[in-house]
Amino acid sequence: MSKLTKNQKLALGKIEAGKAYTLKEAAALVKEITTTKFDASVDVDVRLGVDPRKANQMVRGVVSLPHGTGKQVRVLALCTPDKEAEAKEAGADYVGLDEYINKIKGGWTDIDVIITMPSIMGKIGALGRVLGPRGLMPNPKSGTVTNEIGQAVREVKQGKIDFKVDKTGIVHTSIGKVSFDAEKIRDNAKEFVSTLLKLKPSAAKGTYIKSIYLSSNISPGIKIDPKSVEEN
Repeated sequence: MSKLTKNQKLALGKIEAGKAYTLKEAAALVKEITTTKFDASVDVDVRLGVDPRKANQMVRGVVSLPHGTGKQVRVLALCTPDKEAEAKEAGADYVGLDEYINKIKGGWTDIDVIITMPSIMGKIGALGRVLGPRGLMPNPKSGTVTNEIGQAVREVKQGKIDFKVDKTGIVHTSIGKVSFDAEKIRDNAKEFVSTLLKLKPSAAKGTYIKSIYLSSNISPGIKIDPKSVEEN
């Protein structure tokens, strides 16, 4: 096991062992304990009381973060010619169809999100082996398969993200940057957790939100009291 750096030791020293912080406290603390020279991402990990192996307990959804993610999201719009101008005007980084399908077949995946239309999914299905493992396959449930191409592109650019519980029952996502004000970090985290609460499966029994941790790329996790998320 590698030794802790001086900064890591200082960060750990500022987190009280066993304490569950309020979301407001954690949002301020994660900024204080992150000392990277780059603008680190702020992440939320939520352990849910579900069994993801059962279809009726799968938790998946989308959320529009009020202050965005702080990331530059590269969007590819695979659409028909009549929708290209709409996609470009909305801010898509790449717009087209067959030329990009061929590029992807050749291994190109230098993008973060693909937005397409229902009528084109037949062509995109053949790209599953390339896009699937990278989490890039468009899905109607995440709003990335739609005839409203412009609207979908704008929402993604403004901070709409999709998420899914993993096989261990944890939902992990980035909800901002350390450079954000603590209040913005709090707002984004609150919106994300509130969305999870709305998605609680009826088949899930017992405690639904088991734990919440806030951290940056390199900081220790800060335990959050789930009840504090509901506070104003």
